[in-house]
Amino acid sequence: MKRHAATDRLLRWFDAHRRALPWRAPPGCAPDPYAVYLSEIMLQQTTVASVGGFFNRFVSRWPTVEALAAAPLDEVLAAWAGLGYYARARNLHACAQLVAQRHGGRFPRSERDLLELPGVGPYTAAAIAAIAYGEPCVAVDGNVERVMTRFEAVAEPTPRAKAAVKAAATRLLPPARPGDFLQALMDLGATVCTPRAPDCASCPLARDCAALRLGTPTAFPVKPAKPERPRRRGAAFVLRAGDRVLLRRRPEKGLLGGMSEFPTTPLDGDFPVLGEACEGSPARLAAVAYYAPTRAAWREAPGPVRHVFTHFLLELCVFVARAPMPEAIPGCRWVDEAELAQEPLPTVMRKAALRAGLRLG
Repeated sequence: MKRHAATDRLLRWFDAHRRALPWRAPPGCAPDPYAVYLSEIMLQQTTVASVGGFFNRFVSRWPTVEALAAAPLDEVLAAWAGLGYYARARNLHACAQLVAQRHGGRFPRSERDLLELPGVGPYTAAAIAAIAYGEPCVAVDGNVERVMTRFEAVAEPTPRAKAAVKAAATRLLPPARPGDFLQALMDLGATVCTPRAPDCASCPLARDCAALRLGTPTAFPVKPAKPERPRRRGAAFVLRAGDRVLLRRRPEKGLLGGMSEFPTTPLDGDFPVLGEACEGSPARLAAVAYYAPTRAAWREAPGPVRHVFTHFLLELCVFVARAPMPEAIPGCRWVDEAELAQEPLPTVMRKAALRAGLRLG
């Protein structure tokens, strides 16, 4: 009975305090499965604040899954530039094509069938099924994890605690309004049960919260020790010829797959000779000569560009040169500098462009 009372309080709180989000259906309106799907893909490892503008631009340009399926992949990648984790954009496009071609433009309703779509994992499938279709599913994101580990004082460190979190949320899951229940947990974690300063006095679950009874809500979730993120070093080569700039396309699979880039050293390796301590050394000059796309009077822009990927920190030296004319270079292409803003350049390459003095719109 206490569990049902806690759920009722949570849903009443949600009805009064739910966040107004671009992809969320207003109260009393049926959710749009396409909007739910698109938002959940964009929100993977990305904050709500970062996603809002991208979501609005996507649905304005491609208002239906069929419209997205018909779009060229390069245009989708260019529109995605800045959101990071670019495999999501490729999977987004592939998924839209599959839904349009095999499912008549309708997303599957069940968690099991949603898992068959490209780029849709257990969390995303459960979230779409619950929010878009009212299926009794629990999806565990960071907010849900924080609320439920505190509610039950789960001592197991994350991410191993995920099974316990899902079981705890499932015990509270109401037979009606499962989508609202899930979004209520998400909103509660985002606005009340926050990481550093939870507003326990405003929390609808406070009277049943085990962590609050212990007096240590911020001790949960229990975090494992983080390994230090390794640092890699590399170089990007920005070659200009008049108003044109040399670009190439990254391999479809792997880091930044399918995106545009300036020619670089391999980004999956480390080149210590490109560290700041080796400036001007023969080994550094030899590395530049070997990896540069062509012979030129390369000069180094001051200071490396730094970018944080999921598993490593990249320091990228930027070398700049001018060619008398845009000569053909294998595997590369020339683009007008004025069109760089429309290229699917990942954030690290946009940083390199600015360091090299290029205009991005």
